[in-house]
Amino acid sequence: MALQLVSSAAFLCSPVSQSQIKQLLLVNCNYYSPRRLRLRLDKSRRRRASIVGLGKESSTLAIKCKALGETSSFEQDEPAVYQGVYGPWSVEPSDVREVLLYRSGLVTAAASFVVAASSAFLPDGAASSASSLTHLVDSNLDILYVLGSAGLGLSLLLIHIYVAQIKRTLRAFWALGVIGSLATYVTLAHPSGDSLVHYVLRNPTSIWFVGPLFAALTGLVFKEGLCYGKLEAGVLTFIIPLLLLGHLTGLMDEGVKLSLLGSWMALFIIFAARKFTQPIKDDIGDKSVFIFNALPENEKKALIEKLEQQKLGNEIN
Repeated sequence: MALQLVSSAAFLCSPVSQSQIKQLLLVNCNYYSPRRLRLRLDKSRRRRASIVGLGKESSTLAIKCKALGETSSFEQDEPAVYQGVYGPWSVEPSDVREVLLYRSGLVTAAASFVVAASSAFLPDGAASSASSLTHLVDSNLDILYVLGSAGLGLSLLLIHIYVAQIKRTLRAFWALGVIGSLATYVTLAHPSGDSLVHYVLRNPTSIWFVGPLFAALTGLVFKEGLCYGKLEAGVLTFIIPLLLLGHLTGLMDEGVKLSLLGSWMALFIIFAARKFTQPIKDDIGDKSVFIFNALPENEKKALIEKLEQQKLGNEIN
């Protein structure tokens, strides 16, 4: 499962050259947003005219693309405008909330996993305070598992991936993992008086039921490593399936398992924490692509024709 996901995700971050972007930028403002745009004339302080997003200048008026419903007054503190493949776009408050929720889901998944996995490194002494902590963690492993799964699900719901099929595949893996985990708990773990996590640890074949959940996580960190060059995400792409396969086959020594588990814990925390050091726009990606995908088919065709005409015109000139 993870191998299919890795091969498909290779198309996520194909680079676009500057010349291609310039050729694809729209002359017409009708397709810069899912909403219909219109041109509004606005007196400029410098008495110069510029087409927002294209940078063309004249001498008297400022021609500005304004969305329907916006006020006519010029806003001094406008958001930064980024050039996308299908036109300029900017970060809106709803985008910021979405990205923060996406990152919060990752933090929830990472924190839940690290707390649950820490029980493997805590002592079992009967009288120590550490043993009380071990008992506290062990008695709440399933709750931590649910919290981590929910956090991962939230992030997969809000993740920005250009290829819709890959996004749906990751979500399908997550759903299969949740269903498999629930079925394992109800039919196998609970009747034997065991928690789900302990049952999976003692019965390696149950990895087949919960594994898709971790395949979804592997796909997410692979996407992050591929698109943003995050080393910790790239290493996690190999550690997660390697540890699960080692447990499933029984070919991995316990010491090696603990080493991989400790590495997973450390890298997962680093990965989740470093997400908050990225600019918001990075997790949004090229918003113009998502705007284009949301257009009706007839508008997509019209836009593609305009792009082809402009590209042909640029080649002639």
